[in-house]
Amino acid sequence: MYKTLVSILFSYGLLLLANGLFATLLGVRTQVEGFSPNLVGFIVAAYFGGLLLGGVFADRVVIRVGHIRSFAAFASLMSASALMHPIVVDPYAWMLFRIIAGFCMAGMIIVTESWLNETATNKTRGKILSMYMITNYFAAGCGNFLLTVGDPSDFGLFSLASIIFSMALVPVLLTRTKAPVPVHAARMQVWDLYRIAPLGVVGVFCCGLVNSSINGLGSVFATNMGFDQQELATFMAIMIMSGLLLQWPVGHLSDRIGRGPLLVYIPLIVTLAAVWQLYVEGFAMVLLGAGFLGAFVFTLYSLSAATANDMASSNQRVQVAGALLITYGAGAVTGPVVAGQFMGHFGPQGLFLHIAAVELVLCSFAILLWRRRAGSPARRKPFVAVPGTQSTSNQLYVAAHEEQPERVEPSGEDDEVQWTYPSTDE
Repeated sequence: MYKTLVSILFSYGLLLLANGLFATLLGVRTQVEGFSPNLVGFIVAAYFGGLLLGGVFADRVVIRVGHIRSFAAFASLMSASALMHPIVVDPYAWMLFRIIAGFCMAGMIIVTESWLNETATNKTRGKILSMYMITNYFAAGCGNFLLTVGDPSDFGLFSLASIIFSMALVPVLLTRTKAPVPVHAARMQVWDLYRIAPLGVVGVFCCGLVNSSINGLGSVFATNMGFDQQELATFMAIMIMSGLLLQWPVGHLSDRIGRGPLLVYIPLIVTLAAVWQLYVEGFAMVLLGAGFLGAFVFTLYSLSAATANDMASSNQRVQVAGALLITYGAGAVTGPVVAGQFMGHFGPQGLFLHIAAVELVLCSFAILLWRRRAGSPARRKPFVAVPGTQSTSNQLYVAAHEEQPERVEPSGEDDEVQWTYPSTDE
């Protein structure tokens, strides 16, 4: 099992390594080409739009042609889209390339998580989820350091990202483990979830607004602040990798005192950290603020998702995860566009003005819902930390909760393992 797990996580790590490099590289290259912050916001939003479309529709490709073939197709398109950017230097063409990349990334994450979920057992699922979390933040953060090996204005770094995307194929193609067949429950409408858990839905939407802006426009901020390549890579890596530091302490604290108080205080802390970035001078102090902000802001997605699950019934877990994915995607598409407008009007610090404004809205909304925001201790589900930097299929996260999927063994040698989940159908 562990050999299979290592190969799958290695493939996933390569995906996020290349994606971390490419997201930062693209932000820097847009400034080299002289694109306005408003236009850059739309380019960044296009990726998350593709990611949202992929989360909704990419599984159909997987069902039609199988996990291995679909992964190969997605990785090939992702690799090609990375190479097309320096060939066709046009902002509207780049938007199209980013939509394709987002769709393909969603498809590859769905395939990867399916394999992890099939490999896990009830006793090992928590350990696998922890390794998945570490891989997510570590690989995405390290990808930023690859920016220092080449010149963003040349073709080389785009080629490097394309090569790593292609290399991510190898572990999945060589694994001998059979992948599960996705089985879907009926989708829950976002409005229906909002009526059940308003704070969870608003919190996840705000996370989409903020997290996508950090990932896509953080490098634009650093470039316009005059950071060199090494400083820019360090700034982005520290901000993203710090997201892992407080996941478990905040999670355990929320299990004890409830999610609601933390969804008041943590957005307020993030607001203060964002305001700090507006006035601080010197790279060391900016770096300190970035690490402090990242450590707190990336816990909010986990807290918001946990709040939604606290308020929903146990047999709605899969549907809640799907509705949260759509909610996060909607915020992730909107966030870079709004942040780009802030940066266009207020300069590079407009990114942190955007973050502060969103977090104040979340804090205010949490105060208004003081009595409803976290559910009673009896309804509270165990906290599950989830990455706030990637939009995923949520399949692995759902499986980590109390209602485990039922494994349906293959009836013949050529059949694949299937997983079925609890349904809300009465």
